[in-house]
Amino acid sequence: MKNYWRILFVLVFTTFTNAQTPEELKSYVRHSIDELRQFVALPNDALNPDDIDRNLMWLRDKFNQRGFNTSILETDNLPLFFAALPMDDTKPTILLYMHLDGQSVDPSKWNQDNPYETVLKSMDGDQWKTEDFAELDTDINYDWRLFGRSTSDDKGPIVMFLNAIDLLKKNSKELSFNIKVILDSEEEKSSKPLPKAVRTYKELLMADFLVISDGPVHPSGKPTVVYGCRGITSVSLTTFGPIKPQHSGHYGNYAPNPGFQLAQALASMKDTEGRVVIPGYYEGISLDDTTQNILKSVPENDTEISEKLQFKTPEKVGAFYQEALQYPSLNIRGLGSGWIGEKARTIVPATATAELDLRLVPETDGTRLKNLVKKHIEKEGFYITTMAPTKEERMAHDKIMMVMEGSVTDAFRTDLNNPYGKFIVKTLQETFEDDVVQIRTMGGTVPIAPFINELKIPAFLIPMVNPDNNQHSPNENLRIGQIAYGIKTFYSLLSTTNTQ
Repeated sequence: MKNYWRILFVLVFTTFTNAQTPEELKSYVRHSIDELRQFVALPNDALNPDDIDRNLMWLRDKFNQRGFNTSILETDNLPLFFAALPMDDTKPTILLYMHLDGQSVDPSKWNQDNPYETVLKSMDGDQWKTEDFAELDTDINYDWRLFGRSTSDDKGPIVMFLNAIDLLKKNSKELSFNIKVILDSEEEKSSKPLPKAVRTYKELLMADFLVISDGPVHPSGKPTVVYGCRGITSVSLTTFGPIKPQHSGHYGNYAPNPGFQLAQALASMKDTEGRVVIPGYYEGISLDDTTQNILKSVPENDTEISEKLQFKTPEKVGAFYQEALQYPSLNIRGLGSGWIGEKARTIVPATATAELDLRLVPETDGTRLKNLVKKHIEKEGFYITTMAPTKEERMAHDKIMMVMEGSVTDAFRTDLNNPYGKFIVKTLQETFEDDVVQIRTMGGTVPIAPFINELKIPAFLIPMVNPDNNQHSPNENLRIGQIAYGIKTFYSLLSTTNTQ
């Protein structure tokens, strides 16, 4: 990480084509911090519609101040936020996607009283030290951090964009693109209304290409462009033992234990090196030499990843980290049966449940993969049901598995030779005078496939925030230097003419 911060320090202060002084940039970083504090102070749990409404009103005010025309787009659930500057038919159109909702919070897990009250901290030895925001009035330390829910995921990038627009106007820079912005209010809970909403508002959203500003830059600190991301679906598996938990002294060795049944079923899905053995799970995926060279060009070290995460040997789905991301995953994200720890009881549990998530790639269909999992379970001797079994079903089958399926968010991937992608890479190279890390597929999921499927446009992720931002976790944070990075990135992209 030390190398990351050194490189980023150089990037932030590098002069670029649309030059502004470091002090001028700092003034907009300072304003961004104040604006972000206001924004973060509005709770944004997607599970609470009132939270979302308050955030939408704040966004409408801030975008209107910058001359955008704004609309609240109704969906089957929570609305979307749309904004656009006046259109010029002679220019291509960029559509920017970000999201305004955030993960739920458990304040007891945070190192501050209120996760929605931004706290400024500096690193003191190996501990974070709280600082007074007044310290930023004389100078700004780009290594200091802003701690609060959604500082990085994804309110920070929204504020970076707004302040880049301010700086472009101050410098009288002509925009090279028409600008449309769509902000999702349910990204953290799978954006279920989005596919239908994109179809409904297709004409309004039409653009030449899509840019997603979400997620962290590469740990190297170099400018980063991502051409795709994995999709996701989920499956919940529950096995059944006695109708109620039973004393293990009385019924151990006699009543079937659902925990062992579930464990045996799960273990049968992968080999000892982590590869899925369900027939057809990796079908359709091939990586030619050109693709392999792209994957190997990403500056990272598998040994360092293992040391950071503290495991000796990685799974063998791919020969190295980037290659592994090109395949669908099968992950146990949670297990539960009976009681554990201080609450442990000497019982044969009544049920055992495993929650699985399946990360998808463009070559794999989520529904098909779920069907393969169910077919495999049946081959393991289980009777499958979609609800708790009846007494009749219990008495008729030795092994029962209740299978509950989640929705599917599709993967996407844009061709690395796309002209708009080349434009983005060239612009970032010239802005920061450094090589751009080009990632074919990132491991996480952003619900972008509906835009690609409906609008038929290429999509690119241009992440802005620090890789150690703790998104989705307690003590989420945004490094102040990333605000400068984001403002410069938006500034350059929106004011540079595409000659590709």
